[in-house]
Amino acid sequence: MKLKVINRTAIQSWSPAQHHPIYLATGTSAQQLDASFSTNASLEFFELDLAEPSLDMKSCGSLSSSHRYHKLAWGPYGMDSQGHPSGVLIAGGENGNVILYDTAKIMSGESDAIIVESDKHTGPVRALDVNPFQTNLVASGGNESEIYIWDMNNFGSPMTPGPKTQPMEDISCVAWNKQVQHILASASPGGRASVWDLRKNDLIIKVSDHSNRMHCSGLAWNPEVATQLVLASEDDRMPVIQMWDLRFATSPLKILEHHSRGILAIAWSLADPELLLSCGKDSRILCWNPNTAEVKILPLKGQWAGSEYNSFGNMDPFGTGQTLPPLQLPQTPATPAAVNPLKKPPKWIRRPVGASFAFGGKLISLENTKPNPQQPQQPTSHVVHMSQVVTETAFLKRSDQLQATLSSGNFVDFCQEKIDVAENEFEKTVWSFLKVNFESDIRSKYLELLGYNKEELALKVALFVGHDDVTFMKLTPATGFFPKHNGGFYFLPDADGLITQALLTGDFEGAVELCLHDNRLADSIILAIAGGPELLEKTQKKYFTKSHSKITKLINAVVMKDWHDILKTCDLQNWKEALAAVMTYAQPEEFSSLCDLLGDRLEASEDANLQSQACLCYICAGNVEKLVSCWTRVQNGHFPLSLQDLVEKVVVLRRAVEQTQRSGPAAIGILLAEKMSQYANLLASQGSLATAITYLPDNSNQVAIQQLRDRLTRALGQQGLAPGASVQTQRAPSQLPAPRAQLRHPYTQVHPTMVPQPTPAAPVPMPTSASAPAQPQYYQPVCSAELPLHLITVFTHRSDFLGSYLSIIYSDLHLL
Repeated sequence: MKLKVINRTAIQSWSPAQHHPIYLATGTSAQQLDASFSTNASLEFFELDLAEPSLDMKSCGSLSSSHRYHKLAWGPYGMDSQGHPSGVLIAGGENGNVILYDTAKIMSGESDAIIVESDKHTGPVRALDVNPFQTNLVASGGNESEIYIWDMNNFGSPMTPGPKTQPMEDISCVAWNKQVQHILASASPGGRASVWDLRKNDLIIKVSDHSNRMHCSGLAWNPEVATQLVLASEDDRMPVIQMWDLRFATSPLKILEHHSRGILAIAWSLADPELLLSCGKDSRILCWNPNTAEVKILPLKGQWAGSEYNSFGNMDPFGTGQTLPPLQLPQTPATPAAVNPLKKPPKWIRRPVGASFAFGGKLISLENTKPNPQQPQQPTSHVVHMSQVVTETAFLKRSDQLQATLSSGNFVDFCQEKIDVAENEFEKTVWSFLKVNFESDIRSKYLELLGYNKEELALKVALFVGHDDVTFMKLTPATGFFPKHNGGFYFLPDADGLITQALLTGDFEGAVELCLHDNRLADSIILAIAGGPELLEKTQKKYFTKSHSKITKLINAVVMKDWHDILKTCDLQNWKEALAAVMTYAQPEEFSSLCDLLGDRLEASEDANLQSQACLCYICAGNVEKLVSCWTRVQNGHFPLSLQDLVEKVVVLRRAVEQTQRSGPAAIGILLAEKMSQYANLLASQGSLATAITYLPDNSNQVAIQQLRDRLTRALGQQGLAPGASVQTQRAPSQLPAPRAQLRHPYTQVHPTMVPQPTPAAPVPMPTSASAPAQPQYYQPVCSAELPLHLITVFTHRSDFLGSYLSIIYSDLHLL
């Protein structure tokens, strides 16, 4: 079908293949006139826009010229160096001119577009071709067997390929070999073609038709077979295309006959060597398969196709206003010939490749190999490639880091890295809580993370009660004290706040001392009972002179060990205090359940911030399933990295539980199994099959998990594992701390895990009792004799006389 039309009496040249968009350059044709008999000449450039439905092509620039042209060749010279961003247009003029134009300047409207020109030829320059390997080299052909090789880097000194051929005649075509860069062919109207070797600077072979009726109008090399070329005849008596092979140059290899009149031009497709295009005076364009002589006819109406055609058509050349009758061109009766249509589509329409994704992030692709040019009829083979496709590089990198940590057991550094790169305070706090599990004195570190530092609290208490032996230190607003200019202190926290902090950190003596200083002797005695006989005896003497406090319920919980009631009724805004109390006083067998209880209340809260804090409670409890559920509900983000965040925390927590309890891995719940299955599936999709299988639960009966395990096992088996081999990821044995009497989380009974387990290692020598780390204190309230009746009476009838400063920072600690 017709796509675009340009009404010009012109020759043309397409822009280089690497140039975008596609342009067509036209130059006023020599020895032809248009309907107006104008002697003006110009170069014009048009853009090929196939998205535009119109037949017209958009003009992109023009340049008036004093020359008319026989040949145009547009080469990519200068495009790489940006010296000529649109390449160079080489023009062959009617007066022996070879002119180089800067196409970019013409299209931008500049007038100084001529780069350089030469009139070395003695007659019209009818042949031009740019070397496809060295684009700075251009071959030109003129009269009297003149052939010049021009170097656009040194245009003033052209060379010749060898001595002039004899007898001397015009050069109608030149063409560089498409496979060997120093081979050039030329042809003359007399039907002879010459092949030149520029390295030897000599003619190496001549081919010619013995009928002497070949009038060469076209010459083209086979794009793939270096020894094959075709010659086209413009003679109406012999409108044929001869295919020659220089290895058998005595006669043509094939003769393609289907034109009824002379052939004007030929072109051999660089994209598909099985396609050869020819056009002729019979107003037909033929598409050949030169190997099989199959042909496809593309009809044209009204004019010739090619580099020359009837200029006037049905227009009025003399301005009489009359339309002339159609021009009757002489027609040579064509011998009817059977048309053997093309059986293959063009190579660029054929499917050159195919691809499909497979399990495990594999991409299976195939490509059709190029057929052997020497044996084009043989069937071609197919090549199949298998490659690994990774789309989630950040996810895979973090997964590798986690796997390396599991193997090395260096969880402290891993957690610290997460703390350093945390994007928000909550993320930093979560990893700080996880890191504590791998350090000594776990509960004390938890308390510090919750904001309760024993040393700092001791200093506060001493300053509050006015000890004379306290050394002055520089205190900040975080400590609660500011020094006065006269040497005293402004106290920001009230007594309740300090007593609460002392109790939450297990400092009975400090708490009692604060109560005594604040005349809370009843509270002092209750705390002294929990603190021991010596402290009780010290505080009983002043009991009857003091009154009740606002924290009776907390004191009762400490003494009576009833933490369930505290956790069920406390204000959730004070969840840290509640958790700190559990840290300090809960028995090992109830610690996990209490942390779960507080976590359940936080998670059920309508406050999104409190909901997220439930994760910390589940970390302390070692409850992986609830941590997964809570984290999944409160966190949002990009799925792979969000899932990686969750898996990192779960894996680290489970390892912490194993290390603290010195027992096997815990059982896996349904939700955790689902998340680990998703994680394994995502790892598998990124090609980490060996890593993915280690995260699948062993004791799950879910069909999807069992199917994924089976696929991973078979995929890993195909990668070189022996049949039946166990697929496990080994990691270095964890360097567990020495056994401690009571320091362990009271987690539930454990079962097989989905986390990669270490291979059994030699027993680790355990430190002796002399070198064992100090044991953390669990404050067990001592049992004393029954309280006297008068003491019970005071408990019953005491009145609340909170001071005015009770309403400051810690007065809203609603643990009552």
